[in-house]
Amino acid sequence: MDPSKASTALAPSKSSADSKPKDRDFLNHLEAYLAKRDGVDKLLKLSRYATKIILASSVLPETLPLTGRLKSFESSVGLSRKAFRLGKFVQDVNALRNSHLDSLSREDLILSVIAYGGEGLYYFVEQFIWLAKSGLIDPKHSRSLQKISAWAEFIGYIGSISLKFRDLKMILEDEACLASTIDIAISRGDGCKEEEQRMKKLKAKKLMKKLSIVQDLADGLMALADIRDGKGMLFGPLWVASAGLLSAVISTHKNWLSC
Repeated sequence: MDPSKASTALAPSKSSADSKPKDRDFLNHLEAYLAKRDGVDKLLKLSRYATKIILASSVLPETLPLTGRLKSFESSVGLSRKAFRLGKFVQDVNALRNSHLDSLSREDLILSVIAYGGEGLYYFVEQFIWLAKSGLIDPKHSRSLQKISAWAEFIGYIGSISLKFRDLKMILEDEACLASTIDIAISRGDGCKEEEQRMKKLKAKKLMKKLSIVQDLADGLMALADIRDGKGMLFGPLWVASAGLLSAVISTHKNWLSC
């Protein structure tokens, strides 16, 4: 799940991406990207779900030694990603603490608590799943912990997607209002360069919001697949792996732009 999923009412008015130079040296940008926990995590996510697609598509015969190595690699990467999430639930706790909850509408408040609460619980439980899989605590608890984790994640995505649709609606309203202002300025023969620049930023923001919704839907599908133990037409290994890869590509792109 993406920590930036909350409503714009909970986020700073100016994004960090706006304050960074647009033209940056690639290697410096890559260094900054890899220095972030989320940057490394998303690269691991890409490699894991690309491997899952290869395995799920049966491109390689089961008897091939490479198939066994890929299964081992996928499992190891999955465990590594859980280690990267140690303490990540604190982000959600702080997000709720630092947000102006008293200024939100009742519906926004409920959705924010669902979104951040679900995600926070998911990351918190994931720590114990990692400990179970790494052998520190009894593995017999792993299955029940995974169910709790999947439900928390799925509920969090319900809140996240709802908030993002509300944000998207506000962006579309702002876009329509700005388009009307530009049309009036053009009809009067006035300059509107500033408004056109604002429109470009608004369109970019709209695109990122749509991509974020698609990412949450893909991740939500994977969480639902975990809840249903992969049973169902849409929850087969290839479908789930494809959803994971789609989410990984979008989140990698978002993290690249933000660093």
